[in-house]
Amino acid sequence: MMLAIKRQALASATRVLSRPHIFAGLAAASARAYHSKLYKSSDEAIEGIKSGDTLLIGGFGLCGIPENLLKAVARRKDIQQVTAVSNNAGTSDYGLGTLLQSRQIKRMVSSYVGENKEFARQYLGGELEVELIPQGTLAERVRCGGAGIPGFYTLTGVGTGVEKGGIPIKYSKDGKNVLIASTPRETKVFNNRKYLLEEGITGDFALVKAWKGDELGNLVFKYAANNFNAPMATAGKITIAEVEEIVPVGELKPDEIHIQGIHVHRILKGESYEKRIEKLTLRRSEADEQVLSDSMKQRIHIIKRAAREFKNGMYVNLGIGMPVLASNYIEPGITVHLQSENGILGMGPFPTAEEVDADLVNAGKESVTVLPGGTCFSSDVSFGMIRGNRLDMTILGGMQVSQNGDLSNWVVPGKIIKGMGGAMDLVAAPKSRVVVTMTHNAKNGEPKILKENTLPLTGVKCVDRIITDKCVFDVVPGKGLLLRELSYGQTVDKIRAATACDFEVASDVAETY
Repeated sequence: MMLAIKRQALASATRVLSRPHIFAGLAAASARAYHSKLYKSSDEAIEGIKSGDTLLIGGFGLCGIPENLLKAVARRKDIQQVTAVSNNAGTSDYGLGTLLQSRQIKRMVSSYVGENKEFARQYLGGELEVELIPQGTLAERVRCGGAGIPGFYTLTGVGTGVEKGGIPIKYSKDGKNVLIASTPRETKVFNNRKYLLEEGITGDFALVKAWKGDELGNLVFKYAANNFNAPMATAGKITIAEVEEIVPVGELKPDEIHIQGIHVHRILKGESYEKRIEKLTLRRSEADEQVLSDSMKQRIHIIKRAAREFKNGMYVNLGIGMPVLASNYIEPGITVHLQSENGILGMGPFPTAEEVDADLVNAGKESVTVLPGGTCFSSDVSFGMIRGNRLDMTILGGMQVSQNGDLSNWVVPGKIIKGMGGAMDLVAAPKSRVVVTMTHNAKNGEPKILKENTLPLTGVKCVDRIITDKCVFDVVPGKGLLLRELSYGQTVDKIRAATACDFEVASDVAETY
């Protein structure tokens, strides 16, 4: 039996050796033939985009934006009435903001307006429709769209205007009336908690930017420039990627590719890159702090107290504005892993001039560093960490906090429109401690700590601790506020006069900061 098998195998080998073309075919297969997706220019790459299309735009602020593709769309004045899905709209004069300037966008689907004055002006003046969505919800809706998932349930936005509807999408020309408003979300209860149903998002085209790519469309991102680019790349019917460098097929290692070529239909090397940094922020020395404005000194006073909240080994998210300053005041000997929702874990302090990298910014679009052992990832992965209760604590700013821990920090209707950004997602994570840092009173002297909030809510009963320039309050569930600490020079009576609700006083309250 064994002899017969050996003879059969020998005969098969002889037949193969007599046919050298088989080896030639194997060699050709190893040098894989492929269809190149490479385009010569951004103008050529955007062919097919038309008026009324939905465009998914990668990037975060100005970090990782497809700047050449956006310039190409801006040159095509025949492309009008576009719906642009993007975390924000760049600045007034760059990135997606140029399409606002040229009036090519009908509706923005975003989480944050930020400091883009033209974006805010068009929205409040009834020239632009704006559908505001919490940042993590936006990232997940796009991820689900790309994965063929029609919808998902989330805690984010429960009890706020996101659930109830009524968030203005379009104002009248005089800004006094709401012509289009958001609709209420469908809800469902899981494990005795209410969740909102959110639907997946797809687009006619996705415009994304990567660091490196090959002719098959495989993409690699650099640092925090991954952000929204990764989920957007998967959710376009046609995805167009611009890259800084085209490399030969095979040069990218299989395990380092962030977006596989199956998602990318067209790729080009960007003609030129400015890679602007929206907020170039450098590390300050102690001497620099002595010449700061009084308002900045007040902010640093608050945030130095907030930095005492850090405990060794914590994973912490710092919100934009005042909270991000806390990374500069971590006590020696304490290790804190700082997470930024745009896709950084292990964020370090602001850089020196020599350390600045346009692909490394925090959630406030400020230049930052990454510590040894730090990692970068996409926005959908980042908010998976947040929703999955991986963070120990979140520190964010506030406009108002109620005695029950309700937070408002994203809009003053008809006047100031920042957008909810990632705040709604952060405060919705049930196991993450929420600390709010803010001045005790507004510039006009009105209290920010109230019996009930008068501004639209970011979260309901979500705040655990309030740190102001005057004192520290704890929110005690079912009871209200407890005065824990006083800033130097403050008294209980002064705090009562500056606060618009009742509170209890801890027996050991003292001046501590």
